[in-house]
Amino acid sequence: MTAPQSAEPFWTGPAWEDHSLTVLARQLRDAHGRVAPLPGAARQRLHRHLLAITDLAKRDPALAARRLETFLTDLETGTDRSAWPGETG
Repeated sequence: MTAPQSAEPFWTGPAWEDHSLTVLARQLRDAHGRVAPLPGAARQRLHRHLLAITDLAKRDPALAARRLETFLTDLETGTDRSAWPGETG
Protein backbone atom coordinates (compact mmCIF):
# COMPACT_ATOMS: atom_id res chain seq x y z
CA MET A 1 0.00 0.00 0.00
CA THR A 2 1.41 3.40 -0.94
CA ALA A 3 1.15 6.66 0.97
CA PRO A 4 -1.57 9.01 -0.26
CA GLN A 5 -0.43 11.70 -2.65
CA SER A 6 -0.74 15.28 -1.44
CA ALA A 7 -2.84 17.54 -3.65
CA GLU A 8 -0.38 20.40 -3.18
CA PRO A 9 3.42 20.18 -3.43
CA PHE A 10 5.62 21.23 -0.52
CA TRP A 11 6.21 24.96 -0.24
CA THR A 12 9.59 25.81 -1.73
CA GLY A 13 9.68 29.50 -0.90
CA PRO A 14 8.17 32.63 -2.38
CA ALA A 15 7.10 32.65 -6.00
CA TRP A 16 9.17 35.81 -6.56
CA GLU A 17 12.89 36.23 -6.25
CA ASP A 18 14.32 39.48 -4.93
CA HIS A 19 18.02 39.00 -4.40
CA SER A 20 18.40 42.00 -2.06
CA LEU A 21 15.60 40.76 0.22
CA THR A 22 17.09 37.28 0.27
CA VAL A 23 20.48 38.68 1.24
CA LEU A 24 18.89 40.84 3.96
CA ALA A 25 16.99 37.86 5.36
CA ARG A 26 20.16 35.75 5.49
CA GLN A 27 22.12 38.55 7.14
CA LEU A 28 19.40 38.97 9.78
CA ARG A 29 19.39 35.21 10.44
CA ASP A 30 23.18 35.18 10.75
CA ALA A 31 23.15 38.23 13.05
CA HIS A 32 20.67 36.53 15.39
CA GLY A 33 22.98 33.50 15.44
CA ARG A 34 25.97 35.66 16.37
CA VAL A 35 24.06 37.37 19.18
CA ALA A 36 22.61 34.16 20.65
CA PRO A 37 25.76 33.03 22.55
CA LEU A 38 26.29 36.40 24.27
CA PRO A 39 25.61 36.83 28.01
CA GLY A 40 22.00 37.42 29.12
CA ALA A 41 21.52 41.19 29.33
CA ALA A 42 23.64 41.95 26.27
CA ARG A 43 21.90 39.24 24.26
CA GLN A 44 18.45 40.55 25.18
CA ARG A 45 19.29 44.14 24.23
CA LEU A 46 20.91 43.16 20.95
CA HIS A 47 18.05 40.81 20.04
CA ARG A 48 15.58 43.65 20.62
CA HIS A 49 17.68 45.79 18.30
CA LEU A 50 17.66 43.05 15.65
CA LEU A 51 13.89 42.63 16.00
CA ALA A 52 13.47 46.36 15.41
CA ILE A 53 15.61 46.07 12.26
CA THR A 54 13.57 43.03 11.15
CA ASP A 55 10.34 44.95 11.64
CA LEU A 56 11.76 47.90 9.69
CA ALA A 57 12.64 45.54 6.83
CA LYS A 58 8.92 44.97 6.25
CA ARG A 59 8.41 48.67 5.49
CA ASP A 60 11.78 49.91 4.23
CA PRO A 61 14.22 47.14 3.28
CA ALA A 62 16.91 49.56 2.09
CA LEU A 63 16.99 51.42 5.41
CA ALA A 64 16.90 48.12 7.32
CA ALA A 65 19.89 46.89 5.30
CA ARG A 66 21.86 50.04 6.17
CA ARG A 67 20.99 49.74 9.86
CA LEU A 68 21.89 46.06 9.88
CA GLU A 69 25.23 46.85 8.24
CA THR A 70 25.95 49.39 11.00
CA PHE A 71 24.81 46.91 13.66
CA LEU A 72 27.08 44.17 12.28
CA THR A 73 30.04 46.55 12.02
CA ASP A 74 29.56 47.61 15.64
CA LEU A 75 29.20 43.99 16.72
CA GLU A 76 32.33 42.98 14.79
CA THR A 77 34.52 45.84 16.01
CA GLY A 78 33.16 45.92 19.55
CA THR A 79 32.01 49.52 19.16
CA ASP A 80 29.74 50.51 22.04
CA ARG A 81 30.67 47.27 23.77
CA SER A 82 31.03 49.19 27.04
CA ALA A 83 27.36 50.16 26.70
CA TRP A 84 26.29 46.53 26.43
CA PRO A 85 25.02 45.44 29.82
CA GLY A 86 26.55 42.21 31.01
CA GLU A 87 29.71 42.59 28.95
CA THR A 88 33.09 42.52 30.56
CA GLY A 89 36.04 44.09 28.77
